[in-house]
Amino acid sequence: MDELLKLLQANALESRENLARLLDLPLAEVNRRIADYEKRGVIRGYQAILNEDQLDLDQVTAVIEVKVTPEREGGFNSIAERVSRFPEVRSTHLVSGAYDLLLFVEGRNLREVAAFVSERLSPLEGVVSTSTHFMLKTYKRHGVLMQQDSPDERLSISP
Repeated sequence: MDELLKLLQANALESRENLARLLDLPLAEVNRRIADYEKRGVIRGYQAILNEDQLDLDQVTAVIEVKVTPEREGGFNSIAERVSRFPEVRSTHLVSGAYDLLLFVEGRNLREVAAFVSERLSPLEGVVSTSTHFMLKTYKRHGVLMQQDSPDERLSISP
């Protein structure tokens, strides 16, 4: 991956001037490359990574495995695109294994996510089965640890 993309992925708030300095490139070149990445859809957006455990949010996140029957013309793409359009679905991935799609879904409570699965997801043509797992705590998200650095937690050794 391009070093510029790695730097942006690590900290999208990094100033363009500092990016140019770090990469030993002219500022105009950094601006041109970022604009090109955005135009081509390589960079799809910029987001802050939040520690949701520190926020007073009334929401739950579920990981849902979905087994589907691929469509004749669209394969997995058609149904994955249909599922991805639901506002509850935060991300959709095609995966290997016993299930075909892996969804990350958000709702206000367990009942709301359960209703989404039973009333909207499962009845979709092509959905064969689902398995829902509720996330209880996040330790790391997008390569970022959610806990503050703490003092050395090793046990002391005494004679």
